[in-house]
Amino acid sequence: MDLRRVKNEEKLVLCKKYFLAGFFILPFLWFVNSLWFFSEAFWKPPYPEQKTIRSYVIWSIVGTLVWMALIVTWVVVFQVNRASWGITGEQLSFIIPSGMA
Repeated sequence: MDLRRVKNEEKLVLCKKYFLAGFFILPFLWFVNSLWFFSEAFWKPPYPEQKTIRSYVIWSIVGTLVWMALIVTWVVVFQVNRASWGITGEQLSFIIPSGMA
C-alpha cells in the first residue's frame, strides 16, 4: 500500500483499524501496523492526525513485543518440559518424537 496517496484522515482510520484488530488474537497486525506507519508517526512533517497515529504505532510496538515474549516463553517452557509432562505433553505436540533423548 502506498501511504503517500492516502489522505491523513484515512491513514488515521486505517492505523486505528489495524491496532484494534490486533486485540482479536492477531498480533501480526500490530507488527504490520508499526512497520507501515512508523515513518508517518515519527519522520514526516507534523500534521494534526500524527499524534494519534504515533500513539497507535507505539502501542502496536508494545503489543508486538509482549506477544513475542509470551510466544518465546511458551516455546521454551514447552520444549524443556514436554517429556516430563507425560501424556499431556504428547497430546499438545503436533509431531510426537520417538524416544526421550
